[in-house]
Amino acid sequence: MTRFSPEIEVAIARTRDDVARLHSHLVRYELVVWTGGNVSGRVPGADLFVIKPSGVDYEDLSPENQILCDLDGNVIAGTPGSERNPSSDTAAHAYVYRNMPEVGGVVHTHSTYATAWAARGEAIPCVITAMADEFGGEIPIGPFAIIGDESIGEGVVATLTGHRSRAVLMQNHGVFTIGKDAKDAVKAAVMAEDVAKTVHISRQLGAALPIPQTAIDSLFDRYQNVYGQAPVAVAPPLASSTTPITAGVTQ
Repeated sequence: MTRFSPEIEVAIARTRDDVARLHSHLVRYELVVWTGGNVSGRVPGADLFVIKPSGVDYEDLSPENQILCDLDGNVIAGTPGSERNPSSDTAAHAYVYRNMPEVGGVVHTHSTYATAWAARGEAIPCVITAMADEFGGEIPIGPFAIIGDESIGEGVVATLTGHRSRAVLMQNHGVFTIGKDAKDAVKAAVMAEDVAKTVHISRQLGAALPIPQTAIDSLFDRYQNVYGQAPVAVAPPLASSTTPITAGVTQ
């Protein structure tokens, strides 16, 4: 049986738990049907990642049947789940991890509205503030690629490198999202479907109003760097009360 250091074994176990649990959010937010879609997570401190097995019902996923792979997409023999086939998108996930070292999680879905935009080969324009917050602009279109090898991963990396968006609509296929960890990538997938639906509905009512680029930049910076941060403690004035003063962000 393959052995890793105690620290890496702990990291693997935590990643297995996270990836297995996070798949439930794909079901909860109606981003998947049947066994389609997948979440993967990079193992911190190791050239490894965990991904779901192929063709297993979501309610049957567990930490033990998640599959451990190296960054070439090879299953690590002798580890829990290694007797199963990994997701058919494993090579694509592996390519992303190899070429985007800052990425700690990858998600793929065929969520209805976002995939409808992908079928049109059309980027989702940034016309709502929530989209500016989360993606910093449009959600771009990636190239058409066949499932099963690195082609999809190559398209994801080529499209998202240097782009603010953590989501890409792969033409005629579906959505891929990246994140600092698996949870962050799942959040991006949830938000991508939400904005895809909202912008689609807005088009039924008429032309959507653009947001000025300066406003998009400001919204993105605030959401990414200020929103949700803990209040910052400020030292009390020297000649007044010794009670600490806190300056926080309100919303």
